[in-house]
Amino acid sequence: MQGLDGQPTSISWEEGRVIDETTFILRFQRGDRSVFPWLVREYGTYVYRVAHSVLHDAKEAEDAAQETFLQIFKSLPEYRSQGLKTWITRIAVNKSIDIKRKRDRRKEEQWDPVDLDLQLSDSEEDHLFGLIDAERSTEVRRRIAGLPAGHRQIVTEFYLEGKSHEQIAAELSVAVKTVESRLYRARAYIREHWSREEWG
Repeated sequence: MQGLDGQPTSISWEEGRVIDETTFILRFQRGDRSVFPWLVREYGTYVYRVAHSVLHDAKEAEDAAQETFLQIFKSLPEYRSQGLKTWITRIAVNKSIDIKRKRDRRKEEQWDPVDLDLQLSDSEEDHLFGLIDAERSTEVRRRIAGLPAGHRQIVTEFYLEGKSHEQIAAELSVAVKTVESRLYRARAYIREHWSREEWG
């Protein structure tokens, strides 16, 4: 078995005995849970780095690493030789993705444009509404067609098709606040990428 540096992995263990990955797995699967700290010491830093590469947040990476080792502890009895590092990496990535999804979902559910004072001013709203609703020009439709897919869909449904937040939320099976959040991001994108003349 190889360690992180590509060299055979071994570590001194009780009374001078040497343990490697094969011995660790064998002993653990035979019920010797006392060897588990070896795995944490051997792969702890690596698992944290994997988690941080997904989450970009120290606290969340620590949480993901902890959940990874809990899952490893539960799953090791059924582990079959798949390449231990590859197996550990897959668990770490999956746990990190789970935490990232929960974080993103929580942000969308808690996002409130009124509380965060992120809503457009009435004049900005009127500019965009006037641009799209009044003129309905080919150029405007062409520009909307050139928006990123997520922005294009929400702008088309709200401004060109005249659907309400509630209708869009029902069709997409999301919360109304999620629709408001996506509209806000679409408007912000338009303000950033369209000239003031195009903006109105």
